[in-house]
Amino acid sequence: MLILLFYAGNDLYAIDSSYIVEVIPRVNLRKVQQVPEYVAGLFNYRGVVLPVIDLCHLIQGTPCKSHLSTRIMIVKYPRPNESVQYLGLMAQRVTETLSISNKDIRDSSIRVEEAPYLSGTIVDEKRIIQCVQLERLFSDERHTYLLMGEEN
Repeated sequence: MLILLFYAGNDLYAIDSSYIVEVIPRVNLRKVQQVPEYVAGLFNYRGVVLPVIDLCHLIQGTPCKSHLSTRIMIVKYPRPNESVQYLGLMAQRVTETLSISNKDIRDSSIRVEEAPYLSGTIVDEKRIIQCVQLERLFSDERHTYLLMGEEN
């Protein structure tokens, strides 16, 4: 399995690359009022308006810094009815991939109710990488309104 690595603050995270459609530079976003602060805004992606979630803000409570390596990952978000919605995920230092097998992912044994999307960990020779489980990113009913947009 190929994973894409990114940072939220100084901590390293990974997402399964099979969900990734494209990684693009940071773009100007249209701010949306009355949504959680981790919703960075909206932008036009090839004729479709996509919400962009700031993963640094969602995970650690502080917005992504504006660096050259701050990117937006366009992902296919799996919906319960088997349709797919595209979504932008903004993160810092989105510059590296890593090939692993499923057995390399260890159970972290810590479950945080407010962050059900954080799952297992990967340990290599120098670092601990926390996995982000995309299909659980919006498992909470309070956040499903973010996924009411166009289906593809």
